[in-house]
Amino acid sequence: MLSQPLQSKFLIKEGQEVIIETGRLARQADGAVTVRQGNCIILATVVANKEAKEGQSFFPLSVDYQEKFASAGRIPGSFFKREARLNDYEILTSRLIDRALRPLFPEDYYCEVQVLVTLISSDPEIMPDSLACLAASAALAVSDIPIQEIISEVRVARVDGEYVINPLRSQLAKADFEFIIAATEKNIMMVEGEGKECQEEDLVKAIEVAHDAIRIQVKAQEELRALKGVTGKREYTKPVHNEELREQVNAFAKDKVYAVAKGALAKHDRSDKFAAIQDELMTHLKTEYNVEEGGSLPDDIKKWAKAYYSDLQYYVVRDMILNDKVRLDGRKLDEVRPLNMEVDVLPSPHGAALFTRGETQSLTTVTLGTPLDSTLIESAAVSDYSKFFLHYNFPPFSTGEVKMMRGPGRREVGHGNLAMRSLKQMMPGGDFPYTVRVVSDILESNGSSSMATVCAGSLALMDAGISIPKHVSGVAMGLISKGEQFAVLTDILGDEDHLGDMDFKVTGTRDGICGVQMDIKVDGLSMDVMRKALAQAKEGRLHILDAMYATIPEARNDVKPHAPRMVKLFIDKEFIGAVIGPGGKVIQEIQRETGTTINLEEKNNMGEISIFSANKDGVERAVSWIKGIVAVPQVGDVYDAVVKSIMPFGAFVEFLPGKQGLVHISEVSWKRLETLDGIVKEGDPMKVKLIGTDPKSGKFKLSRKVLIPKPEGQQGGPRRDERDQPQQS
Repeated sequence: MLSQPLQSKFLIKEGQEVIIETGRLARQADGAVTVRQGNCIILATVVANKEAKEGQSFFPLSVDYQEKFASAGRIPGSFFKREARLNDYEILTSRLIDRALRPLFPEDYYCEVQVLVTLISSDPEIMPDSLACLAASAALAVSDIPIQEIISEVRVARVDGEYVINPLRSQLAKADFEFIIAATEKNIMMVEGEGKECQEEDLVKAIEVAHDAIRIQVKAQEELRALKGVTGKREYTKPVHNEELREQVNAFAKDKVYAVAKGALAKHDRSDKFAAIQDELMTHLKTEYNVEEGGSLPDDIKKWAKAYYSDLQYYVVRDMILNDKVRLDGRKLDEVRPLNMEVDVLPSPHGAALFTRGETQSLTTVTLGTPLDSTLIESAAVSDYSKFFLHYNFPPFSTGEVKMMRGPGRREVGHGNLAMRSLKQMMPGGDFPYTVRVVSDILESNGSSSMATVCAGSLALMDAGISIPKHVSGVAMGLISKGEQFAVLTDILGDEDHLGDMDFKVTGTRDGICGVQMDIKVDGLSMDVMRKALAQAKEGRLHILDAMYATIPEARNDVKPHAPRMVKLFIDKEFIGAVIGPGGKVIQEIQRETGTTINLEEKNNMGEISIFSANKDGVERAVSWIKGIVAVPQVGDVYDAVVKSIMPFGAFVEFLPGKQGLVHISEVSWKRLETLDGIVKEGDPMKVKLIGTDPKSGKFKLSRKVLIPKPEGQQGGPRRDERDQPQQS
């Protein structure tokens, strides 16, 4: 018999209660909870090995978020009809949880931990990603796994000027910014989101509002942990250290490392110099440990020495930046690396840009497609199509490495998403007809390739003739801190990202922020430091924007000659069937004959037709064809017709696409004709005028002779149909 489950509750706002429960499901996991709001229920489980693997030197944490289609009463659309690999939305949610949880574990904790978060019941109005990290943290809180603090995560959006915590899906559609923020009771841990050019102070305010809500959620988790009776955390084996060896490493290598760090070397030159010092260190230690010539150091000594040498580099570079205000490449703290950018660098793509900042380089292309090229964005609750998407590729040669080529990893998905969300703020909306695919290939990387993608993407979009009103640039910020001392770094290098206390990416226009991604690795980041980082990021962003505007100041007036042209028509919905034809016969014929792609949708009680082709003549022919189908013939109008069939009493001609009428034999010529043989034949062109319609059948009456000058003295006898009629007395 199941024991009575334990619950803790809190209100997001009036009428929106969240219930955290443990003790009912997944009881063999180290920790398991469900989090419920409305009909949305999330199950989170956590299991940790009791001991680290032998030789383990890093913390192996894996986090997977998955949505079960059954949670929304749906069957997966894949061939196997079951959930498969995580989609991009699930990967991005997994990253949000992972980045918030990882700093909670002790630095010397190397046991493998697996966190699984599953949506088991869906509510179309509740966004599950804003509850997923709460569930994961609660599962850890009710376990004995040795986390240092409890956290939570919320979404904050501004809707109609009001800050809303975890807005409903319908509310989020009206928000001018949204950020997901993770924090402990005291400290901000992670920020990610997007905005329609929001101001720096708006972001700070959003973080403060979110933090107040997070404190309530942390308290609810503490109450649940107390109800379960969790009083302590499990013991674990800590790595053994050799402090004497650490001192030997520091004494031998500290000055050498400092000299290289201060040498303002290029990335690979600096790495080679550091590697050479490590080789010298190993040779020196062989002497210290009396290793015979040709012999090698004991494995544990070698492993410790390498680890201590890595630690030494970390602390030497940090102290150099804090004390000397000098960075690894010799720049000032707020200086952006040299910029170089070009557009129209490739002949065949519809738009292309090459953006280089220091040793980071992105080659970005833009491809224009039709609405049929849109991509399906699917989650358990929502399926929608997107006409703008961005793919980010990070090949191993960009860092001078040899690796297996796999599909895009979580890092690539996350970086691409940040760039996409930033550029999306400037994309034209409304009736913009194209599907747009942006692809960023990173050719060199030494820090902030995602921000290079934003800049290159903005340049390429303007080069493609997409009418974005402003450029969007991005810059990655770093933080080095020690006690009350701190330094904010603009445009960080890869090494500065690794050794820093904060990775803070900010994108935007000259008028505001479009995207943010921030991970904080230290406790106690004050709002004053946050404001300084935001202000310094704005300066860097504006500096890059100046160079971008100098390269291409505005979007091109038109798409490239080889890009698909587009014409949009609107027709009465009663003509939609006529344009499509039975079984799609008519629209398929138009596309085949004109070499175009045609998309037809019913919107607002009208038929909206988009015609695409790289061939201008083909577009014009398709437009003319469709206009002919939907045209309402007017008596007195003149048409260029084609003879379709010959009858004894006249010729049937097609004077508009799909519309035929009769040119009676008496209307072919001013001369009286007994037959049309030798006069006209099928396929002949004929200019005709609409002279009337049959009031009963609605058939069209056409005349050729009224467009021909009347011969002098020609009175014209009675029409043949009149001569055949009996005379009235």
